[in-house]
Amino acid sequence: MDRRVVVTGIGAVSPLGATAEDTWKGMCEGVSGVGLIQRFDTEGYDVRIGAEALSFDPTVALDAKSARRMDRFCQFAIAAGKEAVQASGLDVAANADRIGTCVASGIGGMETWEKQYEILLTKGPSRVSPFMIPMMIVNMASGNLATEVGAKGPSMTVISACASSVHAVGESAHIIARGDADAMLAGGAEAAITPCAVAGFGNMKAISARNDDPQGASRPFDKDRDGFVIGEGGAVLVLEAHELAEARGADILAEVIGYGASADAFHMTLPAPEHEGAQRAMKAALDSAGMTPEEVGYLNAHGTSTPMNDARETAAIRKVFGSHADDLPVSSTKSMTGHLLGAAGAVELLACIFGMRDGVVPPPINYETPDPECDLDYVPNEAREVSFDAAMCNSFGFGGQNGVVIVRKA
Repeated sequence: MDRRVVVTGIGAVSPLGATAEDTWKGMCEGVSGVGLIQRFDTEGYDVRIGAEALSFDPTVALDAKSARRMDRFCQFAIAAGKEAVQASGLDVAANADRIGTCVASGIGGMETWEKQYEILLTKGPSRVSPFMIPMMIVNMASGNLATEVGAKGPSMTVISACASSVHAVGESAHIIARGDADAMLAGGAEAAITPCAVAGFGNMKAISARNDDPQGASRPFDKDRDGFVIGEGGAVLVLEAHELAEARGADILAEVIGYGASADAFHMTLPAPEHEGAQRAMKAALDSAGMTPEEVGYLNAHGTSTPMNDARETAAIRKVFGSHADDLPVSSTKSMTGHLLGAAGAVELLACIFGMRDGVVPPPINYETPDPECDLDYVPNEAREVSFDAAMCNSFGFGGQNGVVIVRKA
């Protein structure tokens, strides 16, 4: 496991823009991507807001016929993956057998499932699309991306709720480090702003019902937070073996130096007290990186804007970082993008990597009233110029599944 792993390209689709740079620009400017849901009629719903990728056009990356045969989450994966490959300058065809894909999703083709089930009920079984299964199954983000770019190495999918894409990046780094591939297209994609998903999250009281103020609804660490805002989009990172990226003269954006994963083994949805599982994942990431807490210059928190998660994550950060927690800039870009579920961590790694590149920490917006249980330096409301050489990205999922990745400046 002694191969170094670096990032040479990033692509993204998000509520802030249809490219990685547009997404980053929106984060730095404190733009909210949240609004009233447009993808379906929300009459009768307690929650009518979401963070939709309104600027996304699937035909930019796919021909119209192929786009129609893919669920929206797969379209996000293809667009982000192709952008990442182009940005990296990686010649996939020249080394196809040694390049793989691992694009995660927490939910997968929810929209396809809902539409086809409605057709089954209203029109009968003979009218269900023959493309239903390959459109909805979660592995098709990786499978379709591999097909589109011609990557013939390891291809798989990680499903661990909202920790999925951080796990995908961490596991992909291990695949390269142990020599099973030379490069991996790793990240996540999610498109769960659908009638059933919004009703389900709403009825479990997990998402904000601040319908009269959509742009102010996602407010991580603020005392008046009332739940996350569901978002959609995706991000893909090109991970490469350092020696090969260096040999071809690639622009190395960052190095993946630490990865930790753990389970709370506590509850279906609630984090453990003081987020004990998250503590172990953060410590494992630091240990694998061979770093002390003081060497981390920025932490992109899971920071969902739910009352319990934000308070318990804050407690976990204090336990792990000790006195350095008072000096550590912490933010949650979910305040702007919403919560992209299985794609969240990949988009947030984008913020860590571009933040190191540009010397900027993006803010959580809508931070108005401090919460005594959330007492860290959250970089409120405006981006801050900060030079840092290493960043930690936290992602935690339902089921108590935790993932943490540390990246270092190239």
